[in-house]
Amino acid sequence: MVANGRSTAVSVQATSPLKVLVPRSSGDSVWAYLSSFGGGLVAGDETDIDVDIGPGARCFLGTQASTKVYRNPLGLPCGHRLRAAIGEGGVLVLAPDPVQAFAGSSYRQRQEFRLAPGAGLVLVDGSTSGRAARGERWGFDRYQSRNDVFLGDDHLLADSVLLDPADGPLDSPHRAGRFNAFALVALVGEPLAEAAARMLAEVGARPVQRRAPLVVAASPIRGGALLRIAGESVEEVGREVRRHLGCLSGLLGEDPLARRW
Repeated sequence: MVANGRSTAVSVQATSPLKVLVPRSSGDSVWAYLSSFGGGLVAGDETDIDVDIGPGARCFLGTQASTKVYRNPLGLPCGHRLRAAIGEGGVLVLAPDPVQAFAGSSYRQRQEFRLAPGAGLVLVDGSTSGRAARGERWGFDRYQSRNDVFLGDDHLLADSVLLDPADGPLDSPHRAGRFNAFALVALVGEPLAEAAARMLAEVGARPVQRRAPLVVAASPIRGGALLRIAGESVEEVGREVRRHLGCLSGLLGEDPLARRW
């Protein structure tokens, strides 16, 4: 909520395996970071998060590091569910580090965002091939992610990804192929209108390069824009995400990603 002209966290609660850290920010927005007691998700861990952004409030929600999903010999899937409500004129920036699913792991996540009129959302959702340096490239059992964005009763975005070796090798040329990281960036709502337009224009003007190490595509959606990135390098995908989030400083009073990527 907004108190004395500043966005303020009035209630923060978490239970194991989740931790929520809320350091003091230099701007007028709330910064919060998700973490876990075990450094990742193990043995069927499930995180269930509710976020309520009051009218006019602005919040950045990230993670301390990549979300690691550890190998699970018992086959119990790990999961994450987030529901966010953003009040009129409020802004939520959800920009966690990518999910890193280890060999033999299973992960599913579902995120739902409900925006009031005049609200804004910056959504980053990314994943990597796993511990490629240890020979575990695309070695997980299953990865599933779905994001739904609503403006009032209008369903603006339904984005779903399923990576399952049962449908064929994930590293085959017609699936993940040579890429080791994927990311989705969505800019939705009135506060992000200019940033969304700039992103569409910038990506649309890029030349097409054969077998480029980084592939970027942008498309308009009702109320904003959607960016998809595929890269051979996890670090290069992170830098590309960062390039398109130059609007954060204006939205939050300071850029929380400036020292990360």
